[in-house]
Amino acid sequence: MNANEQKSRCPWCLGFPEYVTYHDTEWGVPVFDDRVHFEFLVLESAQAGLSWATILKKREGYRKAFADFDYQVVAEFPESYVDELMQDPGIIRNKLKIRAAINNARRFMEVQQEFGSFSNYIWGFVGGKPIQNSLESTKDAKATTPESDLLAKDLKKRGFKFLGSTTIYAHMQATGLVNDHLVDCFRYEEVKS
Repeated sequence: MNANEQKSRCPWCLGFPEYVTYHDTEWGVPVFDDRVHFEFLVLESAQAGLSWATILKKREGYRKAFADFDYQVVAEFPESYVDELMQDPGIIRNKLKIRAAINNARRFMEVQQEFGSFSNYIWGFVGGKPIQNSLESTKDAKATTPESDLLAKDLKKRGFKFLGSTTIYAHMQATGLVNDHLVDCFRYEEVKS
């Protein structure tokens, strides 16, 4: 058994190697880069009704199809490109989700104009610093919180699509607005500091 296998991890990530890598390197790390926020918004809105494992396996396909998550380019995608994307097996071929990503790129830039960056906007919902939860079991984890409810409601008011409270809470976990690593996970303290 190597040292990597001996580490205590959140049990949800133990399905396949990409999951473990994602958990160990990205999940819960505070993100302040707008492009990374946009990437996760695209991926999480695509996840609706599917597993995160499915989305992680298609992440490279999304990177190619969505201009390396350059929201300025995505915002300009014409309807003809939506039809092209519907033929791309590298992504989830759902017309509503594809159109939502394009719409959300446009709304994303409106938020940037108002707040200086999307990061400034989203971090305002947690007082500018990560919420540190102390979960002892995955049973303690929540699907939504008052903060995700408020954020999802505000995003909806601004015209964003496919970003309800559960999806937004997943975004908050992924981008480190919330530390939901279990307290016995080796990443809990690393992410906390």
